[in-house]
Amino acid sequence: MDGSAALDVIHPSGERTRIPIDPLPFRIGRGPDNHLILRDNRASRAHAWIVHDGGAMAIEDLESLHGTWVNGAQIHQPTQLISGDTVHFGFEDSYRLVFSDGDARIHRMLDQISSASSQTAGAAGSFARLRALVEVARTLQTSLAGDEVLGAVIEAALTLTGAERGFLLLRSDDELEIKVGRNRDGARLTDSDLEIPTSVIQRALTERRDLLSIRIGDEDDGAHAKQDFSNVICVPLVQFRGLSAEETMSLSSQTNTVGLLYLDSRTQQRPLSELNRELLHTLALEASTVLENTKLVEEERQKLLLEQELGFARKIQQALLPREFPMTGWFCAAGSTLPFAEVAGDYFDVHPTGSDTWAAVIADVSGKGISSALLASLLQGAFLLGSELGAPLDDVTEKMNHFLIDRTQRERYATLFYARIHRNGEIEWVNAGHCAPLAVRANGSVEMLPTSGAPVGLLPDPEFKVSRLKLGPGDKIVAYSDGLAEAQNSRNELFEDKLGSLLAQLAGQNAQQIHDQLLHAAEEFREGEPLRDDVTVLVLEFRGEQG
Repeated sequence: MDGSAALDVIHPSGERTRIPIDPLPFRIGRGPDNHLILRDNRASRAHAWIVHDGGAMAIEDLESLHGTWVNGAQIHQPTQLISGDTVHFGFEDSYRLVFSDGDARIHRMLDQISSASSQTAGAAGSFARLRALVEVARTLQTSLAGDEVLGAVIEAALTLTGAERGFLLLRSDDELEIKVGRNRDGARLTDSDLEIPTSVIQRALTERRDLLSIRIGDEDDGAHAKQDFSNVICVPLVQFRGLSAEETMSLSSQTNTVGLLYLDSRTQQRPLSELNRELLHTLALEASTVLENTKLVEEERQKLLLEQELGFARKIQQALLPREFPMTGWFCAAGSTLPFAEVAGDYFDVHPTGSDTWAAVIADVSGKGISSALLASLLQGAFLLGSELGAPLDDVTEKMNHFLIDRTQRERYATLFYARIHRNGEIEWVNAGHCAPLAVRANGSVEMLPTSGAPVGLLPDPEFKVSRLKLGPGDKIVAYSDGLAEAQNSRNELFEDKLGSLLAQLAGQNAQQIHDQLLHAAEEFREGEPLRDDVTVLVLEFRGEQG
């Protein structure tokens, strides 16, 4: 058995990865020195291993605590594995392994093709070759594009055509690169063994469709003509993901191929029969399937890695938000951010700057994604530092404006509402292009706090005006991002239009209750319509000395 056998590892989370069984013995267990580490405390440190057993592979339990199971039965001695066997380790909710020896199956099928070709003539021989090739195709459909699998494709093609050498070339941008080469004896061939320049093959591929026969003749330059090839066959590997069988046969070889199968001979070969031509096409289509399946698996792996990284980024971002809010005393607050994507370009913060003052900020960075989230975190740190130093609000905002322009060249900007609330009920703020917060008075009246400047990072020298307002006991400031204001329902109505009247009804509730009711009302208003932006809500409540 060759070294391309593999395990499909199904993690407890449902994630699936493929691991080659190499080297042998292949150790499995909880310990860090295993080739496959089972991150499950119920598994033994050295649980099992896979070893050679004649011409096959076998799994053996290493006196583990909970045992090793193959296809639902516990094993007590080395047990040979065949493709599709399922292995688990005593618990159905732990790791599961699916064994695959696709390459060995392919080579057994190739032997059948060769035997059918040499021992049986006529229609019976053709039927035998067809049946064997179907088995190869089935195995290819469950394989990934390792060199041994692709080498088996070449060997099958050599058997069908009687050619002496074969190469599988893959398209890389506008060029063809050799992936695998074999001769009729199964020996590996390298780039230097392909004596016809790939540019000649590329030219033939772009000028023709279907099965290509190339004759190297006087029209080529001397470097090409000295290669005395009597027969050259090229079979395009068609990119047919998502297309019907009829569509794949009409595609342009120039624009819809992932590569080609190249076969050549120095000796004159008999013309291919119609059946062998069809079999060769079938083999090429199956090779294309293998290549595209491999690409899909890699794309899924990259997607999973990205999702994991975004998940980590979101956890870090959430950790930077306030963990606790003031709930007693003269000042209370409540807030949250609901990201549109994995990470948010919104942020907010609330923190004390002394026994008599609290600072609060809510910001919305332009754009979406990782870059906006990073900039939001940067702004959060800068404003936290500015508040701790007690610098005037307009000075801190101006410094952030210059910093963003220097670093982002005006490619990114942010709107923000930056405020300080004092024990005497005075609130001072700078509003740099942000949604105008609403002051909700205890008596139910609602007033808008005016904007006082452009977004930070947009203009070189804007003026940021500090505004002030006196709050009474029970008054609240409700700040929010445009993701809340611009939430829409199926009738294209905006939540912003009902925000004032809703807050007037909620005036008698505390900060946390208003926060919760506001988000609940927005969700009901959307009627299932998706979010279009991050939604951030921050409620500041002045309770006065009686609080």
